[in-house]
Amino acid sequence: MLVLCACVLVAQAMVAAVNLLIPQLAASALHPSPGQLVWSVDAYVIVFAALLIPAGALGDRYGRKGALLAGLGLFAAGGAVSALAGAPAVLIAGRGLCGAGAALIMPATMSVLVHLSPPERRGQVLATWTLAAGLGGLTGNVGGGLAGEYLTWRALFWAVVPLGVLLALAVARTVPRTPARSDASVDPLGAVLLAGALLAVVYGIIEGPSYGWASAAVLTAFGTGAVLLAAFTGHALRAARPLLDPRIFASRKLRAGALGIGAGFFGLFSLFFVNAQYLQYAKGFSPARAGLAIVPLTIGMALVPKLGARLAERTGPRLPVGAGLGLIGVGLLLVATVDAGTPYPLYACYLLALSIGTGLCAPSLTLTVVAELPAHQAGLGSGLNTAAREIGAALGVAVVGTVLASRFHGDPRDPAQIGAFTDAMGVALTTVAAVLLVAAVAVVVGYRNGGGARRGRSRDAVPDAGGAS
Repeated sequence: MLVLCACVLVAQAMVAAVNLLIPQLAASALHPSPGQLVWSVDAYVIVFAALLIPAGALGDRYGRKGALLAGLGLFAAGGAVSALAGAPAVLIAGRGLCGAGAALIMPATMSVLVHLSPPERRGQVLATWTLAAGLGGLTGNVGGGLAGEYLTWRALFWAVVPLGVLLALAVARTVPRTPARSDASVDPLGAVLLAGALLAVVYGIIEGPSYGWASAAVLTAFGTGAVLLAAFTGHALRAARPLLDPRIFASRKLRAGALGIGAGFFGLFSLFFVNAQYLQYAKGFSPARAGLAIVPLTIGMALVPKLGARLAERTGPRLPVGAGLGLIGVGLLLVATVDAGTPYPLYACYLLALSIGTGLCAPSLTLTVVAELPAHQAGLGSGLNTAAREIGAALGVAVVGTVLASRFHGDPRDPAQIGAFTDAMGVALTTVAAVLLVAAVAVVVGYRNGGGARRGRSRDAVPDAGGAS
């Protein structure tokens, strides 16, 4: 379990680490535009999210250990490409390659853990997996801050190469092979349609301020996303072994769980995107200090998940899920009020509220998505679970970055413009919090009267969800 959790931690760390380097990247010889800065963060999570379900299916079909080793290889290669980048497009491409590796890593780790754990321990095991993902955020922030303070952004990406190699050696020696399923469907057409739909929608969100929301480019992107999603749905309903059968979403609890996971990470990663900029521009923190200043956000993620799992066992998932998502929304609204004069201890309390909310709801949401599918579809369940996380993260970065860019057009390094920057950040985080709280209400309603009987009928009604026969 230790090696698998280390893989999860490293994959999640690289989602967060680049946020600490945004000021350094903005001032680097690459001269990225504001949109390219957002893409340098979002390329990782978009590719990560788009390929998670196909990657889970690949692991089911060809073996999860092999998928994990391939993912670590791609992860290391993407780090090398990013480190060698001489232009923003190359950096973005390298980040995307890292994201492809992470897409193979994350579902494989969860699938192996689910396969090796008895049913009565799966809640605690998934809480540990969630803890590793949360600690990855801490590791990424601290590592990114230290790289920004004492090294360069290139050094951070070079560090990925030996990490990937060492983890691959550890996996090869310690992780057992789990049974492969030759009948599991990979569905290349479905994978292309689903990935294209996500990319088109996120492209429209990120490029909206640059081209204008009513421009042909942005409207075409949103329209393309809608058409591709409809095409994916039609293809999946007709295919004998689809990548993801939409009929699995007949389960109200599965819909609620996936939406809740996405909403939580929508809020969390919107905060990650602005946190380092706020601490460095408005508070004058060094990159290393800014990385350490995120520690309160990890306290609840480290201490609360097992409490959340035990609470769900006693009361059902609705209470920890509703309270957790509500706390994330309230925490974002509190962070939206900060300015250059806000004392750091008060800011840390706001981060702690977000942290407790995340730790409280994450185990129940994760277990809901995994438990709503049969055990032989563990790869699909873990892929769907992590896809919801990364889609939420990608949209959170895109939305908060877009609102920030549309309301602030100056240079945040200029002390005279810090007030305008924090005002724009407040509007961006308030927008994210409002969306999250609306989603939280829908999630809580989705958990109402959700019982095992309905789930059992759902499984019988969908004999081949995600390629299982």
